[in-house]
Amino acid sequence: MVLILVFCKRLIRRGIVHDFSKFGLIEAKEYARLLPMLRDTTYGTDEYKDLLNELNVALIHHYNNNPHHPEHTTQGIRGMSLLDVVEMFIDWQAAIKKHADGDIRKSIEINQTRFSMSDELCQILRNSV
Repeated sequence: MVLILVFCKRLIRRGIVHDFSKFGLIEAKEYARLLPMLRDTTYGTDEYKDLLNELNVALIHHYNNNPHHPEHTTQGIRGMSLLDVVEMFIDWQAAIKKHADGDIRKSIEINQTRFSMSDELCQILRNSV
């Protein structure tokens, strides 16, 4: 039981660090400008990718400071810990709320290809929805 609490404490701490990075000087201005536009895009579309390209500097900073993003390392998902994967999944669930048509199952499907995720990991994520 104690180890579960330690894991949860680490996850909560990382969530706080994650949010602070978004509200820091490098990321906040760009997110404030572009996040309202994300609402009208569908995850994974060319329009969505164009908005990500506009967030380039903010996203590079965000990915470099938050290891739950597959872009954090050259190894992608394979370079992540269980804690990273759990945080990534929670982040994806939050991210779908930024899109009018957000769908976590569709995000998992898109991200399987985007991040070369195994069938087993994707099934575990679908089982966790």
